This record gives sequence, structure tokens and C-alpha cells, in this order.
Amino acid sequence: MQRMSPPARSVALLLNIAHALDHLFLLIFATAVAAIAADFGFSRWEDLMPYGVGAFLMFGLGSLPAGKLGDSWGRRPMMLVFFFGMGASALLAAATQNAWQLAAALTLLGAFSAIYHPVGIPMLVQGAKKPGATIGINGLSGNLGIAAAALATGFLVHLAGWRAAFAVPGLLCIALGLLFARVVPAEAQPPSRRKTASAIALAPGQLARVLVVMTVASATAGLLFNLTTNGNAQLLTERLGGLVNDPATIGLLLAGVYALASLSQVVVGRLLDRVPLKRLQLGIVLCQAPLLALASQAQGWWLYAALLGVMVLIFGAIPFTDAVIVRYVDDHMRSRVAGLRLTLSLGFSSLAVWALGPVVKAAGFGTLFLWMAGISLCTAAALLAMPGEPRRAAAA
Repeated sequence: MQRMSPPARSVALLLNIAHALDHLFLLIFATAVAAIAADFGFSRWEDLMPYGVGAFLMFGLGSLPAGKLGDSWGRRPMMLVFFFGMGASALLAAATQNAWQLAAALTLLGAFSAIYHPVGIPMLVQGAKKPGATIGINGLSGNLGIAAAALATGFLVHLAGWRAAFAVPGLLCIALGLLFARVVPAEAQPPSRRKTASAIALAPGQLARVLVVMTVASATAGLLFNLTTNGNAQLLTERLGGLVNDPATIGLLLAGVYALASLSQVVVGRLLDRVPLKRLQLGIVLCQAPLLALASQAQGWWLYAALLGVMVLIFGAIPFTDAVIVRYVDDHMRSRVAGLRLTLSLGFSSLAVWALGPVVKAAGFGTLFLWMAGISLCTAAALLAMPGEPRRAAAA
């Protein structure tokens, strides 16, 4: 098992907590959307949902400049911008008085949230002896943030209103930023001035092919991730109607799904250090379509069981993109490559947040889940173009 010094453990812990916060903040709006819609005078939550698209659009578009600054300026200062910017944006969202003000605050929050993935993950894995396992633990942390969003937002909305669901995590994020500044040492030099070697060296043409396939697969997988994590709270409210009606209980049930599904990333992370990447990812993606089709028709507790299976497979597919970057891209430019990939893939998948409300309003969750089954097959088709790994390199 990989051992770390106490300072390194502290840095890793704070970076993993930051990943949890990143996903938590992005889902507060989706979890509390019904309460916010009622407060702002909307008759249906679906009509308010498109106002949150700015956060997810900036989550993608902001990744490119964030990645460039992470490599050229430094990853530690960019993470400080992340903590303080996210906290301030959440407090601003809590103070908004109408839908357009909230949309602007969420867009600003999305811009700061874009920093983590191209900066925090390369900072975490630099020098890691078992990057797959490190990515798996980090993925678990991020998805526990999704679970925390469902749980904490549900209870805060129930106890103190939707504004508290933004304000309380916002204050926590600022406090963690102060701790990060104190605990994490300054970098001797920015990553762009360091030179290391990637785990597997590829010819330029083959590397370009890998990165294109990775970006396409990441975009389609991101559609599934955004459609489910932003719509699951309302899906459970609809399909468990008559069985569970309390928002706090719905949040608890959804948090249970996310917490259990998050464990799949730890398993996948460990397998990434042992099994060829393409074979493992293709197997997981091919299992998604039948479960999504089953969930499209299920009701009551059968829907809850099917949703758990769906989220296990969707969360289990997340670590592959970061694993590709660690395996094939030199550390001195990982933030820039990750930022470019995220700008393209997350910018595209942010359309899911804009489309979710209108699609559900017009066609229902059943049709939405059938479309998602088709999207998962598109991901599998893209992965077929991924070149295989040399046997010895995969083992290494």
C-alpha cells in the first residue's frame, strides 16, 4: 500500500474534500429547485431548471483557463482561488431575489468550480505510485459530495429554507480555504517549468487519437452524469409518490444511492492499476443501457433499486478520463490537457441541465431514461476506436 508523509496526507485529504465540495455546490440548486421555484413564483420546478445551465456551462468553459493558470502560475494558488471563490459565490446565491439574479450567481459559482478538476486532480496524482487507486479514492470523495448535496440540502431546506442550503456550505468552503493556505506548502516552481515522463509514451498521432476518443466518451458520459444527478431528486419524488413525500427523507434516500454507488470508483481505481483501460471501461459502459431501460419503466422501490444500479455504473465510469491523462500525458502539461478536455466535454454535457426540465415536462422521465440508454451506447461506440495498450505497459 502506498505510504505518504503526514504533510502529504494532509494535502491529499484537503484536495479530496475540495472535490467533494466541488460536486456538492453544483447540485445544491438541482436539489432545492422545487423550493426555490415556489419562492420565486414559478408554478413548476421544470420552468426554473434552465436558469442553472450557466453553472455547468462555466464548469466546462472555465476549465481551459484554469488549467493554463494551474500549469503556469501554480496549482496551490489556483486552489486558494477555488476555495474562496466558491464560498463567496454561494453566499451571493443565498442573497438573490429572483431567477435571473440566481442564474448570474450560479454562473459565477460554475466559473470557480471549473478550477478543481484540471488543477486539483493533477496536484493530487503528481508523483503517485498507484495513480489508479489515488484517482479512485478521489472519485469516491467527489461522489460523496454529491451524496452530501442530496442529504444536507434536503435537511437545510426543510429546517431553514433554501438560502441556508447555499450559505452554510459557503462559509465552510471559506474556512477550508484558510486551512488550505496554512497547511499546504508553497510550490518551488510551477508545473510548466518541471519536466517528468508520462507512464506510457505514444506516437503523436496515436496520442491524438486517444485524447479525441477520451473527449468524446467523456462528453457522452457527462450527459448521463448531469441528467441523473440533476434529475434524480425529482425522479424519486415522482416515482415514490405515496410511499415517501418528505423532502428530507427523499434527500436521505438519494444520499444512500450516491454513497453506495461511490464505492464503485474505489474498485475501478484499483482495477485501473491492473486491467487494460479500454477493456474495463467498455465493459462498464455496455452494462449501462439495459439498466437505464429498466429504470425508465420501474416504479416505487423497484425504481429505487434500478437507480442504485444505474448510478453504480455511471459513477464507475468517471475515473477513466483522469486515468488516461495520468497514463499518457506528462505532468508539466496535465492541467492544460485536462482543461482543454473539460472545456470541450463539459461544455457539451452542460446542455443536459438546460434540457432536463423541458424534456421531463414534455415527455416524462421514462422517455428521458430511454434516451440515456441510447447515449450510453454512443459512449461504447466511441470507445471502440480507443487503441489498445501494450501488455507490459498496461501491467505497469
